Amino acid sequence: MSKLNANSVEMGSLTTSQRNSLSSVAAGTIIFNSTTGTGQVYTGTSWVDFGSNEFFSASGGTENTSSRPGFKVHTFTSPGTFSVSDGVKLVEYLVVAGGGGGGCNHGGGGGAGGMKTGTLIVTPGSYPITRGAGGNGAPNASAPNNPSGGDGLPSVFSTVTSTGGGGGGARNDANNSAPGRPGGSGGGGGGSQPSLPGNHAAGSGISGEGNPGGTGINVRGGGGGGASQSGTNGGVPAPGSGFGGNGITSSINGTSTTYAGGGGAGDTAGSGGSGGGGAGAPSTIPAPTAAPAGTANTGGGGGGGTGGHGVGGNGGSGIVIIAYQV
Repeated sequence: MSKLNANSVEMGSLTTSQRNSLSSVAAGTIIFNSTTGTGQVYTGTSWVDFGSNEFFSASGGTENTSSRPGFKVHTFTSPGTFSVSDGVKLVEYLVVAGGGGGGCNHGGGGGAGGMKTGTLIVTPGSYPITRGAGGNGAPNASAPNNPSGGDGLPSVFSTVTSTGGGGGGARNDANNSAPGRPGGSGGGGGGSQPSLPGNHAAGSGISGEGNPGGTGINVRGGGGGGASQSGTNGGVPAPGSGFGGNGITSSINGTSTTYAGGGGAGDTAGSGGSGGGGAGAPSTIPAPTAAPAGTANTGGGGGGGTGGHGVGGNGGSGIVIIAYQV
């Protein structure tokens, strides 16, 4: 119940539970919600905060209030905590997981880390942040045991989890194939030795996070999947190695940046996808030189290694960004 004082009007103070137990609430009713620390007005269908900018306070990560006018941006490039001390807020988020490592020896490109964007209501409390590391590129190996690249690790903000990218596949020796691995975006399938032609499986992606990798065809590996498109198959365009799929652009921090591109396959150096995907290693470099890595803090997949047991590139680390109006 409101109270008229000499120089002010005191709104009725209710907890969220008490507010929800009210019956026959008239549109335009105002309260102070002591649970959320905000003034609220009933619209006739729901309770809406007003004046919340004065009450909301949060910290964590690298904080910036100038890169995006009218917003505060929290960027996490390492594990941390997003801490809300006062108020309730609808925040925007970008959560990108670590990219997969490229495969070795005619290796497929690593898949990009899963990418999720959206909005979430936060209330006072602590929200642990996980920033996924990129997967390791597949090491120099002895035939026929050529391994796939390592999977990227997930990134997490509250109830939002993005899946790490799948590692790229490796050359199929003696029918012992190391396929591209599944992930947020899938790794590209590996190539083969000329005496064992055929198609070599790519890893699948997860809808809403990324796309599958490209199939390895004969001696050419497939590119890793990206957030906006699949990796291309080996030999497309003939006779090249597969290209990494492109990522998606976000301006959540005030700067247009592309994230989550897939890695290119090795040998004819398939290009990496936009968004930090590493290119495949060219056949002109000596083994065991590693293929280019995915770009840090983009979730890009690592490039596939060249023939002769070339080493795959590491996947790029992920990132978590939270932004809200101030």
